[in-house]
Amino acid sequence: MVLSNIRQLLITMALISNFSFATEIDLVRYVESKKYPDVKQSYFVDLLTLALEVSKPRYGDYKLQPVNIEMAQARTSMMLQREEYIDLTWRMTSQTLENKLQAIYFPILKGLMGYRIFIIPKDKQHLFNKKTSLADLKKIDLGQGHNWADSDILLANNFQVVKGNDVSLIKMLKKGRFRYFPRALHEPWLEIADNEDLTVEKYLMLQYPAPTFFFVNKHNERLQQRLSFGLTQLLESGQFEHFFLNHRITAGILSKANVNNRTSFSLHNPLLSEESKELLTDERLWIKLK
Repeated sequence: MVLSNIRQLLITMALISNFSFATEIDLVRYVESKKYPDVKQSYFVDLLTLALEVSKPRYGDYKLQPVNIEMAQARTSMMLQREEYIDLTWRMTSQTLENKLQAIYFPILKGLMGYRIFIIPKDKQHLFNKKTSLADLKKIDLGQGHNWADSDILLANNFQVVKGNDVSLIKMLKKGRFRYFPRALHEPWLEIADNEDLTVEKYLMLQYPAPTFFFVNKHNERLQQRLSFGLTQLLESGQFEHFFLNHRITAGILSKANVNNRTSFSLHNPLLSEESKELLTDERLWIKLK
């Protein structure tokens, strides 16, 4: 009789524990700049919302909260590592970043950040044509951001990289500090919409494996597990593929960038961790050019 009562008590306690776990409200804070608003951020916030929604039956409710603090990517990562102000960020990954923060090992942009076409001044298209070789490109100064993984990747591949603050790179290009500004396939048109003297280069593309992950603090196991579960649910159900193909930031981008008619140069990414490399074999996670 005593054993039976104890067993019943343990079952009741387990049910209460599970109920509390499922009804706990998860606060998820992320940086949103008012000074430099970025339309492209909507992709990440919308995908984050979907992942949290599909995980509600298991993890309960959540609250998304933008935090209006002006800070660069490196500063954002530092704040997350210190558990200050924010609970999550998203960045192209590197082994160094993964050592400091907990990556959610799911490439949320399907590798799109590793397909790079160029913003150039309209009067500089003659520097780039179908006969331009990789060796030729490496002799021409390009611009990238301080603390961007891309800068280190391009330097490792012997490109001439001029670094600057991310919000200043367009101005630097217009002033002739460098000749071209490699951007991910979905980025250049939005960034030069108000610059009539800039255009998207027509013929060339760089390509390297470049997963973008959600990152959380290494101590935040609950959010890590919740996002991993939610993103896996989206992948298995086909919702992730539908989201990528139809979101306003990524819809039709392969056609718009004319990728099948570009000369593509494959580069090595020495920054990938073993965990990131393992994802490269799952075709469901990456864009297909054809």
